[in-house]
Amino acid sequence: MRVLIVEDEQRLARLIRRSLLEEGYAVDLAGLGQEALEWVQVADHDAIILDVMLPDLDGFAVCRSLRVCGVQTPILMLTARDTVEDRVAGLDAGADDYLTKPFAFAELTARLRALVRRPPETTAPVLIVADLRLSPATHQVWRGPQELTLPNKEFRLLDYLMRNPNLVLTRTMIAEHVWNNEILNVTSVSNVIDVHIRSLRRKVDDPFPVKRIVTVRGTGYKLNPDDD
Repeated sequence: MRVLIVEDEQRLARLIRRSLLEEGYAVDLAGLGQEALEWVQVADHDAIILDVMLPDLDGFAVCRSLRVCGVQTPILMLTARDTVEDRVAGLDAGADDYLTKPFAFAELTARLRALVRRPPETTAPVLIVADLRLSPATHQVWRGPQELTLPNKEFRLLDYLMRNPNLVLTRTMIAEHVWNNEILNVTSVSNVIDVHIRSLRRKVDDPFPVKRIVTVRGTGYKLNPDDD
């Protein structure tokens, strides 16, 4: 398996590289965000280890750029910052996992193995529910003829809702499927999900007469496939 390490601290980058080589990985190194974007154009990687604090583009910007370009390689973000806001920002940018410095190399390699063996999502070429269409492959969404622009977490929220029309999805179910359990231990998990739902509604529902995202009081949310 081949891994791209994006880390500007040379000593740490070398230590991670040596640890992964001992595990049998092939490893490429990048010290800048722009260099990482260039690497993905010339090589296929099974995973990317991406530091948040880089001299040019920060890790969040690099992650968003990769996802916008359609790169679905699992991304493990590294950061010295451990606030809830930072974790949410990293996950919203499109990261699959988040590891705080300092860390044990055994945990790093364990998380990488988990990411690499995670089965790809089963996706239809285009999901269609009533007047909503969503393309997992191209990261595009339409309501009727109008194309909508959604950030990564809102896109994944809508994808999950559209795969389960008329089914009530609890906040715990949403956290498990959209955030991969990363916010289940956050005391404000409900607030995090509710904020993203409100933002999604502003784009998917507010400009249209029929509302698709329905709140089920005390339980969660569901997608309304009917036109009434």
